[in-house]
Amino acid sequence: MTLISEQQKPGSTLPLSEKDDSQISFERDRGPLFVIGMWRSGTSLLYRLINQHPEICLMYEGDLAVLGLLFSRFGRKPNWTEYWDFWSGALRRHAIDPATIPGSFKDLKTAMQTVYGAYAGSAIWGCKSPNYYDCLQELHQMFPNARFVIIWRDPSDVCRSVLRAGEVSYSWFNRRGMFHRSLMGHRVLKAECDALVRRGAHIHQIQYEDLVGNPNTTMKGICDFLHLPFDQRMASLQGSDHSAIDPAAQHKKVKTDRIIVGEETTEILSDAQKSKIGRYVRFWREECNGWPQVHEPLDNETNKASLAERIADWSIYSSFRGLDDVRKWIYCLAPLWLLNLYRVLAGKPSLLLRQKHSSEEKPKAPAVL
Repeated sequence: MTLISEQQKPGSTLPLSEKDDSQISFERDRGPLFVIGMWRSGTSLLYRLINQHPEICLMYEGDLAVLGLLFSRFGRKPNWTEYWDFWSGALRRHAIDPATIPGSFKDLKTAMQTVYGAYAGSAIWGCKSPNYYDCLQELHQMFPNARFVIIWRDPSDVCRSVLRAGEVSYSWFNRRGMFHRSLMGHRVLKAECDALVRRGAHIHQIQYEDLVGNPNTTMKGICDFLHLPFDQRMASLQGSDHSAIDPAAQHKKVKTDRIIVGEETTEILSDAQKSKIGRYVRFWREECNGWPQVHEPLDNETNKASLAERIADWSIYSSFRGLDDVRKWIYCLAPLWLLNLYRVLAGKPSLLLRQKHSSEEKPKAPAVL
């Protein structure tokens, strides 16, 4: 079985059943690679750079692990690939022919290992996605040999970028509660990282500011972590593939051939939001031994977030994330015709319309059977 067109990189497109022992051992020994950070923290930039290495082939926001319900006893569906593609467009963006994917897998782990592994061929397989920020422990439980590269960015800059992305029509970020999701999500990701460290997982953490300021050194560090020789192409976006990145307005910068830093000058955060971020940074830095790193020093008069504020903000965050979970359940359990109808009525392109448009733009990638 193969799930990748001949135009995609890198190596073998042999079905898993036809791979020789050395290829299977290579995948088993190294395990998958997950690149994770908060939204708008530089994960897309890191994805393009890390995929420049000829021995790495990650999917871009495949997000299959987010849809584990599709593999549960009461949510299992024979057409799960249609639901997956409806959720994130993963199959279309990666030119994967759904007809080459079996309709039934015994569990989520097998599905991820098969699809992601076949897409990567003989390279290290895995996925880049900020949507995994709150499920690192689940991923590690499924894949004990997995390697995790976590990217951090100043929480103020993350929140600024999220709010700017939310100004775009039909952007995923154009919804209520994104400020609280983004700010409080940092602490969730930190807790997940700490849990993996305690478990002895393979985890490497980098800072966005270091990546854009000195990509050569940062990418060398990642190669050392992965026990791979450094490839100079990883320090530049020149010639890197971005075909799997959705052509949304918020991805405009990362689809260029140069690393763009700090072009926006207009402040989008309110004074109240900046003050709140400062209070949480003050509290977190005392609680977490200097984490997070920030490029602007805190005002000496900035107080720590109080217990009452933390309870209130956590309640708001949990409520919005609860709504996200309900939305996910609906997407996994509702019939596709109803989901398509909803998108049409909401003024968004439906799955059927997007598939038609995609097929008119370019010929369907041939499957190598």
